[in-house]
Amino acid sequence: MEKETTKHIEEQPNNPLHGVKLANIMESLVKAYGWEGLAMKIKVNCFTNNPSIKSSLKFLRKTPWARDKVEQLFLGLEKKK
Repeated sequence: MEKETTKHIEEQPNNPLHGVKLANIMESLVKAYGWEGLAMKIKVNCFTNNPSIKSSLKFLRKTPWARDKVEQLFLGLEKKK
């Protein structure tokens, strides 16, 4: 199994999000900005009305444009580290 994982990673060397789970992205963003700060950066209801990781993941998996914004915000946060 280790060879498969290594091979899979090698197939996408230019994808900085490869192997990063959406749940981990959301946890990092909430930790860094809080729900209120996240809602100010990305205007979606799942960040303002009774926000939770679970409801956000459900919405983001169905909404490519919102997921893209979340991923871009995460990449910007990672560059600051």
